[in-house]
Amino acid sequence: MEAPSPDTPPEPGHDEARRRLDAYAYLSAPERLEHIAIMRVFCGTLLADLAVPEVMAKLRESGGPGAGLDADTLTARLEQLERWGNLLRGSHTVKASSITEYQRSRARYQLSRLGERIQRDADGVLAEADAAREVSNELLALVERGLRELAELVSEPGGIAPQDGLERVSTLFVQFAEFADSIRDFYAYLGQVLARYDLDSAEYQGFKELLLDYVEAITEDVAFRAPRISAALDTLWPHLPALLDRLDAHAQGLAGLSPHGEGRSETRVQRSRGRELADWEGLRGWFSDTDGQGSQVDQLRDATLRALQSLLANAKRILRSATGEMSRRRDLLRLARWFDEAAPQDAHDIAVAAFGLYGARHLGIPPATDEVVPAYTSWWTGPMVEVPVALRERGSRAQRGRTASVEDHSAQKERLRESARQRAAARKAAADELRSASGRFDDVRLTSAALSLLLELLATALGNAQLKRRAGTYGEVTTTGFGLDAAWSEDADLGIRLTVHRTAGTRTLVHSADGDLLLDDLELVIGRTSATADGEAEVSAS
Repeated sequence: MEAPSPDTPPEPGHDEARRRLDAYAYLSAPERLEHIAIMRVFCGTLLADLAVPEVMAKLRESGGPGAGLDADTLTARLEQLERWGNLLRGSHTVKASSITEYQRSRARYQLSRLGERIQRDADGVLAEADAAREVSNELLALVERGLRELAELVSEPGGIAPQDGLERVSTLFVQFAEFADSIRDFYAYLGQVLARYDLDSAEYQGFKELLLDYVEAITEDVAFRAPRISAALDTLWPHLPALLDRLDAHAQGLAGLSPHGEGRSETRVQRSRGRELADWEGLRGWFSDTDGQGSQVDQLRDATLRALQSLLANAKRILRSATGEMSRRRDLLRLARWFDEAAPQDAHDIAVAAFGLYGARHLGIPPATDEVVPAYTSWWTGPMVEVPVALRERGSRAQRGRTASVEDHSAQKERLRESARQRAAARKAAADELRSASGRFDDVRLTSAALSLLLELLATALGNAQLKRRAGTYGEVTTTGFGLDAAWSEDADLGIRLTVHRTAGTRTLVHSADGDLLLDDLELVIGRTSATADGEAEVSAS
């Protein structure tokens, strides 16, 4: 097995993945509001460790859920956050005036990198969870211009200056990341709205304007600029490895650190966006299909189409509600709330009033004639009686509706017969026209129907033709070729027969309304077929 490259960060194992996921536990714990308040205190500092008294003072200054925590409870919360991996133990010297103060002050905490990132994301979700984020569409134009200028500069003799290239690459990926994030956030909000089926007229009107105007503008702009960006990336791609090597040689950043000036640091480094080839592959895959799975532009187009379909579904629902076919979702939710809040007896009364679920009604249906049931037999243990469906569902024995009559197809049959007669008459007229034009094709102009019939007969004749090898002399050279033998076709229903002869130097030109047909070395003879007494066909040349 090939050993992994030292430049490739190792995949996290099950234990490492579980440890990282434990850092999210404080967001779902019963004391999550207090945990969030504590994490916000630590996120407000940079590279600082805080003791319990300092955290308590900051919580009381900010107010909120953590303002009422005492020292013991706050210590328990901090220790729990440390076990989850959101906080780390500090190592600063402690100065205290009592043993109790020392015990509380010696435990100092600072924010871990994973805890800071999770809390930052959580604050973003809490602040903008239900807001529609605008798409930074203007950044797409900047990305296109930056890629085009970068491709031009790297193609020039001498290439681009390393510092200029570093600035352009960093700016380009910051702009693209902001644009891609705004696209994802906006379509996530759009999906949240699409999941609702209880939009009223005002909400539907606003959603329609948002979808038809804003989303259409986004998709049109992306569809317009995506081919240009793909073309700029195709131009830049051959020069990309050399450009990245040149940027690394100019500024390695954290990747160039090594302990004691030797070897390579074991610290995992996450490079800036655009400094690795994988970043460029992700950028390219956003605008063009590179792996056969479709690009993000294609997904954007499909998402817009699904949004339009959802808009039409809501429009149909609103139209049905205007005609009385209103959705009962809101009424059913209100009824469910009444059931949840009602006492058992009241719930039975609500069910009777809402659904007509009355007590059991006993219908007197006589059993079979050969079965005698005593009067004292209980309904529970007595024999079952088959109840007709009409009586069970409608309470009536009468049959409903009427028997449907057999559908009359005579009009359709007559139309089909008339259409067949017209086609037969048209083909007969075309056959008469061909027979009359035989031998003088240069002087007449055939109709479209006659030319179609001639081509049909000619194709059949050539398909039935028998090729015969013939020898000839051209000067002092003896040549061999093929001639047509018994090339003919006929239509007995139309009484027409076509015979094709191969004659060297003959040119047959057929004029028609659809154009001219030129046949080299072929001579056409059209005649009439007539049945003889012995069943053979005779031909009379026209």
